Order: sequence, then C-alpha cells, then structure tokens
Amino acid sequence: MIAQQVAKRYSTALFDLTREHNLLDQAWQQFKSLRNYLDKDRIFLDFMSAPQVPDEDKQNLIKNVFGDSLEKPLYHFLLFLAAKRRIKYLAEILDEFDLLVKADKGIAKATCITVSKINDAERQNLITQLKKKTSLEIELEEKLDKSILGGMIVILHNQIIDGSMRRGLDELKNRLMKVKVH
Repeated sequence: MIAQQVAKRYSTALFDLTREHNLLDQAWQQFKSLRNYLDKDRIFLDFMSAPQVPDEDKQNLIKNVFGDSLEKPLYHFLLFLAAKRRIKYLAEILDEFDLLVKADKGIAKATCITVSKINDAERQNLITQLKKKTSLEIELEEKLDKSILGGMIVILHNQIIDGSMRRGLDELKNRLMKVKVH
C-alpha cells in the first residue's frame, strides 16, 4: 500500500517536473528504457535499497551511471529519490509515470485475460469496443489464465469486466444455493 502511495506522489511530481521543463516525451522514452532495465536486472535497485550501503555511494552510482545519459531534471530526480530513500520504489514510480503520460496522450492500457490466445479479429474487435467506450487509444496487454475456464476478463482503468465462465458458474452456484426446496 505504501509503495502505491509513494509511487503516485512521486510520479505526479515527476510528471509536473517534465511538463514544466518541456521534457515529457524525452522523460517518457528515457524512463521506459530504465524501467525495462529494472525488469531484467534488480541489482541496481537492490544496491540502492540496501541500508548498509552509505548514501554517498548511492549518490555516486547515480552520478556515474546516469549523469551523462539522462536529461538534467531527470538525473536530479533520481538523486532526490536516493536522498529521500525512496529509490526502492523507482519501478512503481516509473509505472505510475507511464500511466500519467499515456493518459495525457489519450492512451489507455487494457488487460485481456483469456484461457487461450485470441485471434487478430477478436483482438481488433475488443480494441474497437474499448475505444468506443472510452474515446481513448487502447494499448492491449494479453494474459493467459487457464483457471477462468473460458470467456474473457478485461481490466480497464481499475474496472474489471468479468465475462469468464468461472464467474458465470460461480453465479449459477450462488443462485442455486439460494433456492429453497420445499
């Protein structure tokens, strides 16, 4: 819970900072690359989160790794996170920042959960329906989950549209359990 609160607060600050310096697109690209790196290798965050590592060493690592590669406000943002001991939430902050930028650009992320891969026509139909519903460009992420038995679950803006067979069977079971037999 604290990670989410920290991520929202700092990502909003980062978003405001990049807009103020007219660096939103550059920040988005640079931080997407950094986020991809963090997905592949946790060593940087493990080092930065280690309480036994002196703050000066953490600041020096940021200076050596990012000093010449990031725009100055973004580089200073990382230094600030390290100084405030919030760098361990960097992945969450970058995820929230990505959502803020996408919302600013009119892009919504939707997650589609199915038992098996959907075909191109189904994917396009789903994107079209979600686009009509939201008036936003849709970025669709697909996940597979055998436990839903069939159908589809769509997650969009913290809203869950559950059309899975598992849910249907659970609802049927609940209705049957409520039936009184005389």
